[in-house]
Amino acid sequence: MHTGVRTVWWSVGLSVVLAAAILVSATIGPVAIASDTVAKATLNAIAVPAGVSVTAEPASLFGASAPVPVLDVAYTYPVSLAVPTTAETIVRQVRLPRIVLAAVVGFSLAAAGAVMQGFFRNPMADPSIIGVSSGAAVGAVATIAFPLAVPFGLQTAAFVGALLAAFGVYAIASEGGRTPVATLLLAGVAVQALLGAAVSYMLLQTGQSLREAVYWLMGQLSGSSWAEVEVTLPLSLLAFAVVYVYARDLNVLLLGETDAHTLGIEVERTKRILLAVASVITAAAVSVAGVIGFVGLIVPHAMRLLVGPDHRILLPTSALAGAAFLVAADTFARAGPAEVPVGIVTAALGAPFFLYLLRDREVHAL
Repeated sequence: MHTGVRTVWWSVGLSVVLAAAILVSATIGPVAIASDTVAKATLNAIAVPAGVSVTAEPASLFGASAPVPVLDVAYTYPVSLAVPTTAETIVRQVRLPRIVLAAVVGFSLAAAGAVMQGFFRNPMADPSIIGVSSGAAVGAVATIAFPLAVPFGLQTAAFVGALLAAFGVYAIASEGGRTPVATLLLAGVAVQALLGAAVSYMLLQTGQSLREAVYWLMGQLSGSSWAEVEVTLPLSLLAFAVVYVYARDLNVLLLGETDAHTLGIEVERTKRILLAVASVITAAAVSVAGVIGFVGLIVPHAMRLLVGPDHRILLPTSALAGAAFLVAADTFARAGPAEVPVGIVTAALGAPFFLYLLRDREVHAL
């Protein structure tokens, strides 16, 4: 079957799975809501941008306040089905923001994981391999431990910390205009260890905020809002579009850098772009959800077993499967008598599956 046709069929099938996961997830909670009511409320929540304006919002930096231009998007809602007010409020304002954000985060982490595994030519690679998650953890925990010293909000600090860590690793590993993959990997491991030590020290300084810091490090989606979706979703889709343009280059890089250069690929430029975009998409996800492990490791590897190593198919299928997986995991995390951080669920599900792959499957080569 032609690659394009396979991509469409797999993407459509996984989109249906994702839609079903979202609808089922929205029915589950302390208040049971019928599936048809959830479907109607979800359709009512579909928003179409109707206009954009720029407003000035005050921002504080080291005690000084200054107006900052902010885009204000107005939406229109084309669907208006009859739904009980209480049920619609619960679905649209409480459950759907969290579910959609889980889908966006899973989409981002799985897509970044597929890129990293192709980039490093190693199915053991994941989005945090170059210190992105550790950098985000430093930014977030620093905000919690030293709120007066950090001039940003938690999410902004985590995003900035993630990008600084990723580009710091890249700068350390680069020499003479080249960035050897092995050097990049080792630099990432060293920086992760250093940042891990910094996080451990700051946890000792958090005092009464220790619980908040630990919950963030475990990965959690409670308290999610549409505002977080509005910021994260466009960034994730844009980054994915850029990565997908380089799907063929990723395929060629699997042959090795020498062969890729012989076949006309600008290897170093391609590596820089892929690394930068994968870092941004991971930073966006981690900044709003905390450190959620295994999504970017297990999902791309599992999809590679199903669809093969062609990144033209692997990238979209991994992203959609990651979205569905994290929606299901977060539903399980909040379905019990006491909610647990979703990072615990993904680790509990992902680690045994990965051990199964290590024992019964070939994981040493792409």
